[in-house]
Amino acid sequence: MSGIIQNRDTFLSKIASQLGRAPKKQIDPPTWHYQPQDRILKGATKDELVAVLQEQCQNIHTNIVITKTANLSDALQTVVENYGGRSVVTWKDDRFHEFGLSNLMNEQWPQANIDLYVWDYEQPEENIRQAEQANIGITISEITLAESGTAVLFSDKDKGRSVSFLPEKSIILIPKSTIVPRMTQAARSIRQKIQSGQKLASCVNFITGPSNSADIEMILIVGVHGPIKATYIVIEDQ
Repeated sequence: MSGIIQNRDTFLSKIASQLGRAPKKQIDPPTWHYQPQDRILKGATKDELVAVLQEQCQNIHTNIVITKTANLSDALQTVVENYGGRSVVTWKDDRFHEFGLSNLMNEQWPQANIDLYVWDYEQPEENIRQAEQANIGITISEITLAESGTAVLFSDKDKGRSVSFLPEKSIILIPKSTIVPRMTQAARSIRQKIQSGQKLASCVNFITGPSNSADIEMILIVGVHGPIKATYIVIEDQ
């Protein structure tokens, strides 16, 4: 639903009067002759973007694993074991089943004494409690920025943002098809979704590796206000 601006013309006329000029009826948008944001990584293949993402992950203290969909279950299990297992919280998302992870999550993990909690919008307080206590949070990237190593997560009633914020470790599944060069393409994609009438997430999170801050004396501290470790698992879904 579009917002409605009340008394806009009256407001702008008062400002123009104070400036000693007549109000402008129309402002033409500027024409930009140089648009470097579109030239960076222009024409890069998905494989080239994956290579850029791999390099950037070294800078943002994030592990990266590349696997085919058929081997995703084993790859995810290895990361979970390396992170100590114990407890996992995830979204309620059909893509976990589509990626062939149902057996791992619903059968193998209980047998290995790994507790799994799936986000339930009807239990808001329990969701937060489980996310706070979970050792690992697992989410799925909607758009992935190769240049900065950023995963874009769309939250909704079944995809609470606490899953990526509260657990000690974060695992983000990244379908290769979601990888774009940089913020320019991500913003454009989101804008196109809005213009086409798609229902957009109530919260869009741009996450770049584990939490970190360099506010104090420009010294980087990892794990200040969120996951202290992060792994991206790139899925060869193309």
